[in-house]
This record gives sequence, structure tokens and C-alpha cells, in this order.
Amino acid sequence: MEEGFRLWANPSSPHAEGRKARAALEDARERVKRALGWDGELIFTSGASEALWIALNRAKAKRRIVSAVEHDAVFRAAPDAEVVPIRASGMADIDMLIDMLEAKTSAVVALQTINSETGSVVINLTGADNDIGDAFVKSGSLLLADCSQSAGKLPLPWADMVVVSGHKFGGPIGIGALLVRDFAVLEPIGGHERGYRQGTENLPAAIGMAAALEAGGLESWASTAGQRMNFQIAMAESGYWQARGAHIDYITALTHPTMSAQALLIRLDAMGFAVSAGSACSSGTLKKSRVLDAFGVPDDVAARTIRVSLGWSTTPEELERFAEAWAALC
Repeated sequence: MEEGFRLWANPSSPHAEGRKARAALEDARERVKRALGWDGELIFTSGASEALWIALNRAKAKRRIVSAVEHDAVFRAAPDAEVVPIRASGMADIDMLIDMLEAKTSAVVALQTINSETGSVVINLTGADNDIGDAFVKSGSLLLADCSQSAGKLPLPWADMVVVSGHKFGGPIGIGALLVRDFAVLEPIGGHERGYRQGTENLPAAIGMAAALEAGGLESWASTAGQRMNFQIAMAESGYWQARGAHIDYITALTHPTMSAQALLIRLDAMGFAVSAGSACSSGTLKKSRVLDAFGVPDDVAARTIRVSLGWSTTPEELERFAEAWAALC
């Protein structure tokens, strides 16, 4: 990022300093694509929320379909979207989605890979040679995969568009990307990023995002899987609400037997642990989590549930200390 700050020029300016900044921006773009294994296009954004807005509002499709447990940013960007419910397994109801796509009217469908509050796998998008892939092709629909919680940790799924958040894998706050298979699926909006985004590009953050992916990456994240699994085993021994169905090991929904989520946040914060009640973007509210409600979690359980996320720099010692603190509170 210090390198980016030294190139103090607008990457869209035609003068020498601007061209130098542009070269650095394009280098960062290719580095991010290479690190993620993406061979399509990439639009740098201010984060996942903006990437979702661009995809949902500029995609060349007549309808918007989203799962019931998508991030609040999805519902703000597409308030009139059709909603796919969640099954008891914790995954999106694919049969219903296929029925919706068979209406033959093109749609952009927003589906997250990993839920940000529970760690549940919402949909398995590992290959297009299946019924859901056929349904997308036949209806001329577009798949928008929100990989905010999985990019840099798990391989990208097949999709027409993919949303990435830089700070989720150790990059700077305020940078993200919309990966697009083909720019032809989007209506340009004018301005920067090939005309698909307004606002001057954040060069220092783009370089920082590329550096974070290169410093970490899938192999680095996979190498710490053992300690994350040990942490979840320790949590299970204390008792906690488990994500329904398949789930990843770096986001855990914990339910206290008696203490409210707000009380837990205060107690754990005083003990040196930063956790949240629901998504961090909406955890300042006292309303029941819309996501937990969609997962079918009873009100009294949801009121005592917090989210624990493990970051790129979380150490085994920190996990052990948290397990001890949680056991003491229970």
C-alpha cells in the first residue's frame, strides 16, 4: 500500500504520473485474477456491497432472485427480488430455484457460497454440469456468487459474476471486486473501470489486496485447518448451536444457555475478544437476525447466539484462550 501511496495520481489521467499509476493498477488487477484463478474480467470496487449493487442493478436480466439468507446489501440493492427459501439442511432450495428459472424469463440470481453468520454452505457451486447449470443456460439467466466469505480460502465456484471482499482475507478495508465472466452481461454506467463503475480507483488498496492474496492464498489457509477443527471440537464440548448441514470451520454460531447475545458481546469484549451478534454490518441493531430467522432458529435461541469468525492472523493461543473464556461463561 505504501507503494500505491507514492504513486499519487489518478490512474485515469493521461499524463505521465497518471500512466504510471494506471500501470500499477493493471498489474494489481492481473495479480488478483491470477491469485484467485479467474480468467475473466475484474472490476475493482469499494467492497462487496458495491460489487453486489453493480451486479444486481446493471446486469442484463429482467428478474432478480436471491436466497433468503443473503447479506443485507443484497436486499438493499434488489428490494423487489424473488426469494428462494432455505431447506432444513441449511442449503438453498435448489428444486424451487430451478422451477423459478423455468419461467424462461432471464434472471440474475444472487447466491452466497458461505453464510456470514453461521458458516453454513448455502449452495454447492463446484460444477456446471448439473440440473441447476442446465436451468441457467436454458433460461438465459446469470449466476452471481457472493464469495465474500470464501474467496482466498476456497476455490471460486462456476458463475457469471463473483463478489470478493478484500478485508476478508487480510487485505485493506474499503476494497473489493466484481469478477465478471464477460462484460457483455452488464450495462455500462460510465466513469472508471472500463465504464462499469463511478469513482476514482483506490490504487493503494488494490495493490494491498493483491499482496494479501499472494501472502496468504488457498495453501496457507488450508495449512491451519487442523487448529480450526480443534477449536470447533472444544466449542462442541462446551455446547453451541451448530450450523445446519455442511459448514466451514472459520465461522461459528455459538449459543449460550442463558445469556443474551448483547450481554455476551459485553462480557467477551471485556475479556479481549471481538465477536458480533449477526453480520458485523448490522450487529449494532437489537432486532432478531433475519438470517437466523430464515434458517428456522427459534427466537429464544437466536437471542442468545453470537458469531465467532477466525481471521487470517488468528493464532492457536488465541483460540485456546477463547475456548477457556467461553467455558467459563457457560
